[in-house]
Amino acid sequence: MMVREQIESRGISDPHVLAAMRKVPRHEFVPEKYTEAAYEDHPLPIGHGQTISQPYIVALMTELLRVTSGSKVLEVGTGSGYQTAILAEVGAEVYSLEILAPLAAESSARLQRLGYTKIHVKQSDGYLGWPEHAPFDAIIVTAGADHVPPPLVEQLKPNGRLVIPVGDPHGEQSLLLVQKGVDGGVTSRSVGPVLFVPLTREPT
Repeated sequence: MMVREQIESRGISDPHVLAAMRKVPRHEFVPEKYTEAAYEDHPLPIGHGQTISQPYIVALMTELLRVTSGSKVLEVGTGSGYQTAILAEVGAEVYSLEILAPLAAESSARLQRLGYTKIHVKQSDGYLGWPEHAPFDAIIVTAGADHVPPPLVEQLKPNGRLVIPVGDPHGEQSLLLVQKGVDGGVTSRSVGPVLFVPLTREPT
């Protein structure tokens, strides 16, 4: 019902994304007190001032990435691991960065328990990316930034796609699709308004 009413009805059509959204048990990725609300179309708190995104936004961002089997994807902001699991279900090998140590540990344990083997979670400042495993076919940022981090653009392969919310971290944001051409040139377009928690940085 969640997929049909909240996702397909709003234009998401990639069969692999829809299949992943049907397969991943969203209730496993929210605190127990929110289990009954897990499949409703809105974000939910997951502790530490963070949220799990609404199902439609997870599906939209996944579809925009155009991930195929074997794609190497960088995720900035593991959170509860739900978006991470969706990416794995569409065939990606996922390198996921989470700045908050408790969330990194919890999501890593949860994903292992659920049987995901092509996911690598690291506690780190996602703004800087994961250069040891670059370049990436696609990069997804699940927190709002006031600009597109240059290290992430640098770590994107030619023909790669980066999806990121950009704008006022505490106000209006646009979901941007950033694409790097074969010549290294970068273009971006706004997909629409979104509202994400701010991208957290380590103190400098």
